[in-house]
Amino acid sequence: MAYFTGKTRGGKEWTPAFAEAIDPEKCIGCGRCYKSCARKVLGPEDFVDEETDSTRMIMTIIDADDCTGCVSCGVACPKNCFTFKPLTI
Repeated sequence: MAYFTGKTRGGKEWTPAFAEAIDPEKCIGCGRCYKSCARKVLGPEDFVDEETDSTRMIMTIIDADDCTGCVSCGVACPKNCFTFKPLTI
């Protein structure tokens, strides 16, 4: 299986990994990922926790098509909530 690749400014090959999902059970809604994304791919959403019957804010992927695969959201996330996937060609 071949993946979409690019080159860095220095000429090294690089495979972008695009945000695929955020685990709502792990997300604490801190917003660090939101602040790190220059493309506005992420946004807040209310999450209803059925076990505790409470509502809390989490982050969600609102515009996956605008993701550049930089993985800055995953690097900023303190709870490791993100799942990434390279683009197959």
